[in-house]
Amino acid sequence: MSSEKEAALAAVPNDNPTIFDKIIKKEIPSTVVYEDEKVLAFRDINPQAPTHILIIPKVKDGLTGLSKAEERHVEILGYLLYVAKVIAKQEGLEDGYRVVINDGPSGCQSVYHIHVHLLGGRQMNWPPG
Repeated sequence: MSSEKEAALAAVPNDNPTIFDKIIKKEIPSTVVYEDEKVLAFRDINPQAPTHILIIPKVKDGLTGLSKAEERHVEILGYLLYVAKVIAKQEGLEDGYRVVINDGPSGCQSVYHIHVHLLGGRQMNWPPG
């Protein structure tokens, strides 16, 4: 069993503060590639591609995962995808990239603060996972 899968199965879905909250507060170091008033993006510490960036909203607002999305989250969800495009261009991923949102234990979500994975810099395969 992979360590990511083990972490996802061990994670308890809840709205408690996460490691991402500590990264947002700069209590834990990260390699930030993009930041504005709404989102923070930083390099994944366990990259699955030459470019692997996590994009997170600075305010969780109950959005622990995509399955918890409500109508009030529409703007931030769209903004996360827009920022993924901006960062992909900044990172030189003109040939393409993949955007992933893991949701729940079977989706391999290990941190319950919604986040977008931006992966690129290599040929992706299909089907994933």
